[in-house]
Amino acid sequence: MYIALYARQSIERDNSISIETQLQYCNGMIRPDEKLYDVKNFSDKGYSGKDTNRPDFQRLMKDIHRGKVKKVIVYKLDRVSRSLIDFVDMLAVFKKYNVEFISSQECFDTSSPYGEMICKLLMIFAEFERTSIINRIRDAYDKRSDMGLYSGGRRVYGYNLEDTVINGIKTKKFVINKKEAEHIKYIFEVYSQPSVTLRLLQNNLLENGIKPLYGVDWTTGKLGTLLRNPIYVKADVDIYDYFERNNTNIVGNIEDFNGKHNIQLYGKTTHDKKLTDWSDMKIVLLQSHGIVDSAIWLKCQRKLEQNKQIGNSLSNNTSWLSGKLVCAKCGHTMTTVKGETRKYFLCTGKTHKKTCTGVKQTIYVEDMEEMIDEYISNKLESLNLSKVHHSDENSAQINIIKLKVKEVEQKLSSLSDAILSGSLNEEMIAVLNERAKKLTEEKRKYLNDIDDLLISSSNVKESLNFSKKWNKADFKERKAICNVLIKSIVIDGLGNAEILWNI
Repeated sequence: MYIALYARQSIERDNSISIETQLQYCNGMIRPDEKLYDVKNFSDKGYSGKDTNRPDFQRLMKDIHRGKVKKVIVYKLDRVSRSLIDFVDMLAVFKKYNVEFISSQECFDTSSPYGEMICKLLMIFAEFERTSIINRIRDAYDKRSDMGLYSGGRRVYGYNLEDTVINGIKTKKFVINKKEAEHIKYIFEVYSQPSVTLRLLQNNLLENGIKPLYGVDWTTGKLGTLLRNPIYVKADVDIYDYFERNNTNIVGNIEDFNGKHNIQLYGKTTHDKKLTDWSDMKIVLLQSHGIVDSAIWLKCQRKLEQNKQIGNSLSNNTSWLSGKLVCAKCGHTMTTVKGETRKYFLCTGKTHKKTCTGVKQTIYVEDMEEMIDEYISNKLESLNLSKVHHSDENSAQINIIKLKVKEVEQKLSSLSDAILSGSLNEEMIAVLNERAKKLTEEKRKYLNDIDDLLISSSNVKESLNFSKKWNKADFKERKAICNVLIKSIVIDGLGNAEILWNI
């Protein structure tokens, strides 16, 4: 082991202490009983003390990690670092490897009780500085996000980034990429159809040569992330209500949600407990425009949430009908059992609960799948897979009426709280009840106006027919589609089946 002397000089000036002088002072701090140890000099000339990225200092730290250093002596503390956090981190390493530290001009010696006390005080101040830096960064991020400023990262599929100035701050804005925006609309409209799974959507995009921004091809994971991104939606009152119900922090007034602009989501998404947890997150209305109508975006969210709920039922690989067959006698689901030659369905009320006599007829998996296959194919052909478009003018009118509905609902809520408070006499309660009645009628009128606008302005266009794709679907796709289309298949005691459709 050896004693290390360290010196640093950023710029050579007339009044600055030279490297050589610093090392002489350091050498004078070696005690007589330490003369047997080797002494090594480390110096960094022309380097600032703002950080620790200095050649000789890094070589010294490597030797400390190797256990080769007994003591480090410097001329002054600022020769090591001008950053309190860096200095305290360095002291923590010294302590870990039993390395003493001495400053010749400040009587700083970590081997003494006084030096140990100073170290602990410095650590407290360093932690305070760390916390202050984190808070300043977080406050700056919150301020920028509240203003809807670009938060960095790769550009989003469907938008280009252009330089702009918002409230005197240079930033970037989202500008719709027309070609990619058409792909975005196509993705949302196709997935919003009841029979379309993420896997079918992926295959459809591959067949049509639609590629993502980064990576080789689409995956179901990429598509799920894209469909959940609120940056694509034309934010209106329905979108405001959706995020309000999901306990999302909304920056901006509901009046600004006019069905034109899009939303930037700030915060970290979590997918451990829920598909998307919008709580503890923040949305900010941007100056840029959305691509997808709110009705389609919300339809896709409900579908994604439903997929999460039925996800656990997809684990059984014995039949794509697993979890769907229900015994009419006891209400329990039917499980697959492997016989000597063929698999068949058996009531769990009989096998597990021992409370049901089961079905008299043997229901073979292969036969049931063949029958349901035909029913699903016919169902897909008969479904009116359509998309409804409304003019921009009518959409704006509908959004204005929804704002009025929201105001009425808030007034009704306030009246209800007042009535339930118990602080009013009978006359006041009667007046409030009459007011509530009129508000309810007003709300009903607004809702009727919305229905009239929807009916008068709807323009229905035929969409894709996926019945052909059902015939080509693999096991996982069939299972997913079955979960979307079928609620349950009820089997009576004689083995007769009744399909209860979701659609």
